[in-house]
Amino acid sequence: MLSDKKLAGADTINSGYARYVLLVLIVVYVFNFIDRQIISILAEEIKADLGIGDAEIGFLYGTAFAIFYAVFGIPLGKLADVWNRKSLIAIGLAFWSLMTALSGFARTYAVLAACRFGVGVGEASATPAAFSMLSDFFPARFRATVLAIYSSGIYIGAGIGLFLGGAIVEAWYAWYPDPDLAPLGIRPWQAAFLAVGVPGVLVAIWVWTLREPIRGMSEGLTAPASERPFAETGQTFVSVLPIVSLFGLYRLGGVQAVRNNLLNGLVLAAIFYGLYTLMPTALQWIMLGLGVYITVTWVQFLRLSDPAAYGMIFGCRAFVLAAVGFPSLSFVTYGVGFWSPPFMQRVHGESIADAGLYLGIGAALGGFLGIVLGGYLADRLKQRWDNARLYIGLAIPVLALPFAFTFLYTDSVLVAYICSFVFSILSPAWLGSATSTFNDLVMPRMRAIASAYYVLMNTFLGLALGPYLVGQISDAYTASGVQPDEALRVAMTWGLAPFAVSVLFLLLACRYLPGDEKDRLKRAQALGEKVS
Repeated sequence: MLSDKKLAGADTINSGYARYVLLVLIVVYVFNFIDRQIISILAEEIKADLGIGDAEIGFLYGTAFAIFYAVFGIPLGKLADVWNRKSLIAIGLAFWSLMTALSGFARTYAVLAACRFGVGVGEASATPAAFSMLSDFFPARFRATVLAIYSSGIYIGAGIGLFLGGAIVEAWYAWYPDPDLAPLGIRPWQAAFLAVGVPGVLVAIWVWTLREPIRGMSEGLTAPASERPFAETGQTFVSVLPIVSLFGLYRLGGVQAVRNNLLNGLVLAAIFYGLYTLMPTALQWIMLGLGVYITVTWVQFLRLSDPAAYGMIFGCRAFVLAAVGFPSLSFVTYGVGFWSPPFMQRVHGESIADAGLYLGIGAALGGFLGIVLGGYLADRLKQRWDNARLYIGLAIPVLALPFAFTFLYTDSVLVAYICSFVFSILSPAWLGSATSTFNDLVMPRMRAIASAYYVLMNTFLGLALGPYLVGQISDAYTASGVQPDEALRVAMTWGLAPFAVSVLFLLLACRYLPGDEKDRLKRAQALGEKVS
């Protein structure tokens, strides 16, 4: 039973302070995506300065960031489940902002990639912890709406990043027509990284002042505090360190666990070597292959060290299917979204400032409207249909495809911007549905680690593959003699194909979600979880 004090805390979860926390966390997410998305509008400048191609710039934006973001999200998600979440977010924000600022001093492709690795590590701290905090501050009936409002920071930040990046580049050229005469020889794209990185440190101080909510209070489910949070997190961290993880597996599962892990590693090595022979960008497939291997190793650790959490996540058919279906939508969102500024510059001859301004405003406003409206509809329709949140995801391809095709093939600049704006409304409307679905299927103490796995899948399928594969296809068409503008158009068209994968997996998830949500507590008890 919960104490009277804790019940009183639960009564105040929908208070003004909860909404204040939501506002602060939205600001954090805005900075998260300003730092992440700004490389899109700077792509042509970076390519020209560093002498790289579309595939390499897709790697910088996607895989270089995504692998570290996803992999470190696992131990940091565990830390969010057992430690102070607002402190974790504040520390992470300060770190990724510093790494973004350091990108402004990068002179080579390798150094810029290393800075992107650091941004990925820092940003991994925020989302699982924020999902968990907000799920405690607000009751379940508002969860899709609240998490959708939080997720609107994605598009607000992405839009601001496009606008600021374009504006800073134009201003820097106006101030220093000869970049060699600029302070420290800083190029316009480097100045943009510096300008957006430094303010994040100040926001981190603001986050530190927030109050930590009682874990599980929104549902009246006790979640006792961990006595050794860093020791528990250390065990999870070991699970994502190659070689070292083998000793941990041996301790938990003996020789058989190590043998299974090595066999999995050999199979993955063969698969990713095959991908490398088809698309020879070594760093892309080494990093992605390593990320997938680390994920497989972590799943083994979770099964051996926390069977209840493992069962609630991987023993839940609705969770597993939705964790492929929703991220497949993300592939299209990232693939089309990242390449839209270069597309407008190449195909329609737009300047970097105009592309950043109109696409940025469209992404910020459209993304906010789409995400919030999608979350609101999901919560409203959930009262009538158990699968309402999945239906939102299923509607996206049907509604968004016509506008995506028109954006890619119209000759009118105005029509292209309008279609991009509508696509920005429709394509992210599933985010609140996805995050609330995964949080509703597990127990409170597992929310951050479950969210970390969802973010990991979203990152691998969407961020690591979307921009890179579109860039790789574009390079392949260009190498065959197709003009760069037409090559990018065809590549972005191919980038819409994963919509079909999403529809298939979300339809399958519809068969299991109602029962899995209804039986959540029974499933947890059957797995040995104490439910009070």
